Amino acid sequence: MSDQFEIFLTCPKGLEGLLIEEAVGLGLEEAREHTSAVRGMATMETAYRLCLWSRLANRVLLVLKRFPMKDAEDLYHGVLDIEWQDHMLNDGTLAVEFSGHGSGIDNTHFGALKVKDAIVDKLRTPQGDRPSIDKLNPDLRIHLRLDRGEAILSLDLSGHSLHQRGYRLQQGAAPLKENLAAAILIRSGWPRIAAEGGALADPMCGVGTFLVEAAMIAADMAPNLRREQWGFTAWLGHVPALWKKLHEEATERCAAGLAKPPLWIRGYEADPRLIQPGRNNVERAGLSEWIKIYQGEVGTFEPRPDQNQKGLVICNPPYGERLGDEASLLYLYQNLGERLRQACLNWEAAVFTGAPDLGKRMGIRSHKQYSFWNGALPCKLLLIKVTPDQFVTGERRTPEQRQVEREQAEVEVADNDVAPGKYEKYNKNGNPIKPAPVVIEQPRLSEGGQMFANRLQKNLKALGKWVKREGIDCYRVYDADMPEYSMAIDLYQDWVHVQEYAAPKSIDPEKASARMFDALAAIPQALNIDKSRVVVKRRERQSGTKQYERQAAQGKFVEVNEGGVKLLVNLTDYLDTGLFLDHRPMRLRIQKEAAGKRFLNLYCYTATASVHAAKGGARSTTSVDLSKTYLDWARRNLSLNGFSDKNRLEQGDVMAWLDACRDEFDLIFIDPPTFSNSKRMEGIFDVQRDQVQLIDLAMARLAPGGVLYFSNNFRKFVLEENLTTRYAVEEITDKTIDPDFARNGKIHRAWKITAR
Repeated sequence: MSDQFEIFLTCPKGLEGLLIEEAVGLGLEEAREHTSAVRGMATMETAYRLCLWSRLANRVLLVLKRFPMKDAEDLYHGVLDIEWQDHMLNDGTLAVEFSGHGSGIDNTHFGALKVKDAIVDKLRTPQGDRPSIDKLNPDLRIHLRLDRGEAILSLDLSGHSLHQRGYRLQQGAAPLKENLAAAILIRSGWPRIAAEGGALADPMCGVGTFLVEAAMIAADMAPNLRREQWGFTAWLGHVPALWKKLHEEATERCAAGLAKPPLWIRGYEADPRLIQPGRNNVERAGLSEWIKIYQGEVGTFEPRPDQNQKGLVICNPPYGERLGDEASLLYLYQNLGERLRQACLNWEAAVFTGAPDLGKRMGIRSHKQYSFWNGALPCKLLLIKVTPDQFVTGERRTPEQRQVEREQAEVEVADNDVAPGKYEKYNKNGNPIKPAPVVIEQPRLSEGGQMFANRLQKNLKALGKWVKREGIDCYRVYDADMPEYSMAIDLYQDWVHVQEYAAPKSIDPEKASARMFDALAAIPQALNIDKSRVVVKRRERQSGTKQYERQAAQGKFVEVNEGGVKLLVNLTDYLDTGLFLDHRPMRLRIQKEAAGKRFLNLYCYTATASVHAAKGGARSTTSVDLSKTYLDWARRNLSLNGFSDKNRLEQGDVMAWLDACRDEFDLIFIDPPTFSNSKRMEGIFDVQRDQVQLIDLAMARLAPGGVLYFSNNFRKFVLEENLTTRYAVEEITDKTIDPDFARNGKIHRAWKITAR
């Protein structure tokens, strides 16, 4: 065989530039860069070194033959012409991978089958011995790539992908592949920092991939030193003596590296379920003396190396896809930026993110950005120097203004309070001047974010006197006042509930997302609310029989007050919170009118109106709803206020329940959904279509002199004319909308209905 071989190194997209530098350093000659690959010439020794030492490659492919190919027969004969007895035994095992298409082969499975047939036919003996297929652990793994009419047939020396180092048997929900993690570390300057004795910390370490790869680099450990299975082990062209020499050399280098004083490498992970798997991975890598993993939140992250050395903070924040993740992700990035500015001054930082717009929200500039791919997801690596001149916080000020502020803030200290040589600046009297401490400021809002914050503060001020006078602690502070910021924002004491309205298809999704992040950044500052108390949901338009479903299952309730009653709201688990704020005036009206009356609450939801009626002295209340979940919630609301079992809760379809009911009521409240298609009811309820039947059934249960209040939030709703001819109907919408909903007169409509 030739002394030199053509070698293909495959890699994840975006790593080609780094891989070619690494491969040339390991001895690859005539190296050329391709998409997701590097090609060059190498001796067998270099090929082995690439297998052992490449931190970035997926596979090391040794080219056996190139040949032109017009059709499947050319493919078969091109493979058949190879002397396969020089490469494997007649009864060995093989696996074939085929990529590319053309030349009459558009199915990769068919292409792989033709390659396999040619190899088997070549090695078949008169006695019937022949190679068999083993897709998991074959003696030989063959790869054929079809490229513009040329077939490139290769032997996979690596076997399994080289990113599988063997230490990570346990992993989190969205792990980085080991070679991608190594590439990020190299791009981040970790080899330089490690050589200088610097530290490394990962505040969101997961199961420790960055930590292990970083320690391997620092300790001069070959990434695949511990691998036991190789694609060349059973290859007849394998040179065991040469491999043994290289492996022993790598083992000696590793031992020498691990004998050095270990660098300070620490990981912190909020999820307690990942701590032990991360530690197990570190132990399998043989790096327990170098790496420590602790449980810790980003909000309390503060690396404290034992010798106060600086270093690299590196992390891969999560990329959220669930509804409502926008807020948690934004505040996570803001917290990360805050901790960098407060606890990591003069460190370097590397943030690998699938949501680069969020990187801009950290309040600190990146001086370099690199593009990568994490599988099919385009990502950015943001490189940051954590120095005050890179902070993007507070008001916009020139460097000259900042310097004046620092000079004004410098504090004189007495000679006897200062260790010799501690300060470099002295005043005119010869006393040392202590530099002003770095002031940590809030991330600066974008122009749009500041505009949004101004609107929130304006609304808050406008509602302030009314809120204080009425003793209200749950109210709407914003309702799509600015069309480009399409959301509703409600205050529930010291919680903020944000409902993002789905943007029309005509709006660029990227612009809509950017505006959402602007708004989320502004909300805590404008409303003076902690970020952790902002809950975000997305309200989609209903169509057909679509209904809102449960969003989460945290089961966390907050107690709020309204009109002298206590009510439970759940801000996280459902799209709505259990309390329709726009119906506040209606509930208070019911409380005032309920004394001594029999109250019926249809489609009662969490029975907040029934609680108000009971508070107002109702003789009895009856609340009807189809949902057991909401009736259980209603029971808790009633119990919270000390109301007894005279307040009935009935589970059932309202229309069927009314049809069967024979009781009379003095005060009835109906607030039906626009649509309902529950499995517990027959057919679909449509408020526009079924309003007459519903109101007629309810009026049949209304006692003489009684009042029925009917309300709904279907914006296109039209009250049927025959109802106004048969009953005394008065629209009272204006009287049921408080100042916080005055900006949206279509939030609901309401009528007072009595017998003629």
